[in-house]
Amino acid sequence: MFSVDLHCHSTASDGLLSPAAVARRAAEKDIRMLSLCDHDTVGGLAEASQAATEAGVRFINGVEISSEWLGQQVHILGYAFDPDDKALGEGLAAARSGRVERAKRMSLALEKVGVPGCFEGAMRYAENPELINRAHFARYIVEIGVCKTMQRVFDAYISPGRPGYVENRWMSIKDVVALILGAGGIASIAHPGRYKFSRNQMHSLFEEFGKCGGLAIEVVSGSHNAEEIARFARVAVEYGFAASCGSDFHGPSESRVDLGRFPPLPPDLAPIWDFF
Repeated sequence: MFSVDLHCHSTASDGLLSPAAVARRAAEKDIRMLSLCDHDTVGGLAEASQAATEAGVRFINGVEISSEWLGQQVHILGYAFDPDDKALGEGLAAARSGRVERAKRMSLALEKVGVPGCFEGAMRYAENPELINRAHFARYIVEIGVCKTMQRVFDAYISPGRPGYVENRWMSIKDVVALILGAGGIASIAHPGRYKFSRNQMHSLFEEFGKCGGLAIEVVSGSHNAEEIARFARVAVEYGFAASCGSDFHGPSESRVDLGRFPPLPPDLAPIWDFF
């Protein structure tokens, strides 16, 4: 395991544990540095920070912001920013504003293919209704027995090209990075192995991200295999990015990787925490 985890989620967005419970679990797993990165909100940071401090864990403010690039959603992680920054708060509110309407359209699309009641069902899983997302839909669809696993729900119903997927408009990468930097923070690309871009498109993504002021990429992720870790370690060196790591933990019953339960960063990389 590793003692730094800079990517996890709580009930403030689509995690299963409260912010305080995430911090306490991190301490139990011998995590020494933690960042809570809920989707498009900083609402859980104060609670998580207090619990982490009480448990002897260094806490770094974090957020995962949705952006759009070449028609795909790309997640940008922000770290060590001022959570009370006005422009950041307004930007996150704008990012959240379209989620409920999108969820209603997803529910209608799913009803057409024989999966009823998804909006109401997903809302039961969303502690913050403004942040309803596909994970909440997946939990409900598993609950009613249509699919056995959340991954199967994504694959069959709610990924791009599937019948329940509905596009949404997100900020540009440039705008997201500007919000993070404007609040005094550091920007990193989350789980780059998950994006379905060609080699040339990935090159352009990294080039644009660096030109915008992006500092790091998530080399080690709960969704990266050994080959991807080695690949993005090379990318970090090639483009001069710092390297980050995180489990993308959402809850003990559904995450592939628990807090800190991933390999250490490969050698000869610049860890992002050197910049905190």
